[in-house]
Amino acid sequence: MARPKTSRLPAIILDSTKYVLADWLARVIATADKRIPRAELEEQCESIVAALVAACHEGDLTDINDPSLTALREIVVDLSLSRGLQGFSAMETATFVLSLKAPLFACLRMALTSEPEHLVAETLTISELIDALALFMMESFQRTREELISRQRSEMTESPSAPVMRMWQGIVALPLVGALDADRTQAAMEHLLDCIMQYEAEFAIIDISEVPVIEDRVFQQMLKTVAAIRLMGADCIISGIRPHIAQTMVHLGVELNVVSKSNLADAFALALRRMGRMVVKQTRSETAA
Repeated sequence: MARPKTSRLPAIILDSTKYVLADWLARVIATADKRIPRAELEEQCESIVAALVAACHEGDLTDINDPSLTALREIVVDLSLSRGLQGFSAMETATFVLSLKAPLFACLRMALTSEPEHLVAETLTISELIDALALFMMESFQRTREELISRQRSEMTESPSAPVMRMWQGIVALPLVGALDADRTQAAMEHLLDCIMQYEAEFAIIDISEVPVIEDRVFQQMLKTVAAIRLMGADCIISGIRPHIAQTMVHLGVELNVVSKSNLADAFALALRRMGRMVVKQTRSETAA
């Protein structure tokens, strides 16, 4: 069936902007992932709809590369980056954009109920647009991920292993910083095991307070390292688990069979207590003596 020469889609979207946004928000919030705060989800939906409305004023909604859709493409790029850092897959990220189809289809049905030919043609137009946008998002997600991995590998080449600190006789700590992938984590864990043997450590602290996001397989590598540490006769404490990382662990069903503390200082204090040691404040007379 041929499409209408002059699309009425921009006018229909402009007339139904509030309805489309409200319907979309209701749908995505009902099935929202706990890793995304509601306020952030609402802001993302509002920005995408606003960019789509702006494009309706200016250009051609049938071409994803049209200059009028530049703002919308930029939002999608930023969204793919943030979702990637939150631990979402490319498919999960694209599904969010694809969910915009349903409210737009409902909007078209209300506006073109008595014009079936126009309804089919405009539905096809919006379907192709959202599909193209989702594909663009997946490509952006993959490109961003590859750039991140490449940067991490470069960092690993410059510094093949994270520095292990000897905090006390019998206590070592491995502070991890930045995004982690499987290769970088493996190198850091192997270095930690070597230092435990070198310093004859009784306790090893793995601090992840400066790690923005951790994937399931990275956590699994850490847990295997914890098991290896125990086989070496030492014990392990993990410190600095951020709230959103803790939520991700619960969502993924990761069981953390190891003691955890909120920060490195608390983990160090616990290790000292378990070794029968403690840090005390001296009096002035003791200091003078």
